Amino acid sequence: MTRPVIISCALTGGGDTTRVSPHVPVTPEQIATEALAARDAGAAIVHIHVRDPQTGKPSRDPALYREVVRRIRDAGSDVLINLTTGAGGRYVPDAVDPNRNSIPGMATPEERIAHVLELRPDICSLDVGTLNFGSYAFLNLPQEVERMAIAIREAGVKPELEVFDLGHAAFARHLCERGLFADPPWLQFCLGISWGAPASTESMQAMKQLVSAGGLWSAFGISRHQFAMVAQAVLLGGHVRVGLEDNLYIGRGQLSPGNAPLVQRAARIVRELDGEVATPAQARELLRIG
Repeated sequence: MTRPVIISCALTGGGDTTRVSPHVPVTPEQIATEALAARDAGAAIVHIHVRDPQTGKPSRDPALYREVVRRIRDAGSDVLINLTTGAGGRYVPDAVDPNRNSIPGMATPEERIAHVLELRPDICSLDVGTLNFGSYAFLNLPQEVERMAIAIREAGVKPELEVFDLGHAAFARHLCERGLFADPPWLQFCLGISWGAPASTESMQAMKQLVSAGGLWSAFGISRHQFAMVAQAVLLGGHVRVGLEDNLYIGRGQLSPGNAPLVQRAARIVRELDGEVATPAQARELLRIG
């Protein structure tokens, strides 16, 4: 009997990628269209950020989330909706006054999850640790993570615990052992991001060892590591994520014309490694989402 493997698709992200690829969705209509195409290609879960339709920059505007979710639900799709809560944690100290953030965007934990509490998606991301994320600090303090976790659980939403480094995996295990999350815990290993854990077999194996008993995990690698990490995750018993948030290319030097081709390639890898591409119904069963 083959093992069902959940494919998540991260549709757009919040990085400065729209200047590199014209295929990154920006407007709510484009993001929802990409979600439906990813579902048709084999994704059981779509991970959603929103962008300012005029500038393409990341946004936390609840109206944009509201429209994306409405469009997906109005289409009658069974795909699981996963909304980010990552926006609002970027910090770069001002050169003169280090107590001031030199870039806009810091938000309270309550502000970061407001759209989740309103829209009640199936899943939302929950970043469990602070990281030197490229050129800025991505702040997720333990007490704030716990506040968000409690509110998310009370809202009946499944948190996806974003793990960027080994210490994050250890903290996630600590929170699981304290009973903050409904069973089974659901973790996402985020590999290859500067300056977190590298996209390697060793990183994935080390993180896997810290998953609580009964927990489920998925993994992705960014850029050229995307499909190698898909294969590695399947071989190690995990689930997988692809999408334009993490990687713009379907092949060397070839921009992917959308998210669906990335999902299709991941689905081929799953099947070639004797796995079964999980349907949304199977994903709901595995994650115990009603």
